[in-house]
Amino acid sequence: MKVSLVTLIVAVTYVWVAVCAPPTCYSRVLGLSKEIMEILHKLHKHHRTKECAKVLPKMFLDVHNSCIMPKLRDFLFVVENLPTPYCRARPRVTFLRRKVLNLYTIINRVCYRDLVYYTDDCEAIETGHSSPRHGEDRLQLLEEN
Repeated sequence: MKVSLVTLIVAVTYVWVAVCAPPTCYSRVLGLSKEIMEILHKLHKHHRTKECAKVLPKMFLDVHNSCIMPKLRDFLFVVENLPTPYCRARPRVTFLRRKVLNLYTIINRVCYRDLVYYTDDCEAIETGHSSPRHGEDRLQLLEEN
C-alpha cells in the first residue's frame, strides 16, 4: 500500500513539474495562433462586432508557412486602420490587435530562426486549404531523368 502511495505522489509531482515548465517559443507561437483564430471566429459571430469583422481579411494561421509574417503585417495594418472609430474602439478588436502584434513580435524577434517553415503556400493562409506542390516537383524531376 505504501509503495503505491509513494508511486502516486511521485507521478503527480512529475506531472506538476511538467505543467510548470515555461513554454517554449514554438509552443507559445502555436498557442497564440490558436487564440487568434478563436478571437477571429468570435468576432465574426458576435452581433456587436460582426460588421467590423467583415472588413478584416480572411486568415488561417499556420506557423509552418513562410507567408505568415507578411500576412500578419497586412492584417495588423487593416486592424489599426479600420474605417470607423466604432470598430477601432471595440474591446474585442483591440484585444485581437494586441494578440496579433504579440504573435508578430514573438516570431520576428524572439523565435527568429527557431521556427521551421514547411511550406510557402500564401494562398493557404487566406483560404485554409493547402495544395501540396512538392509532388509535382518530384514528378517533374523524375520525368527529366
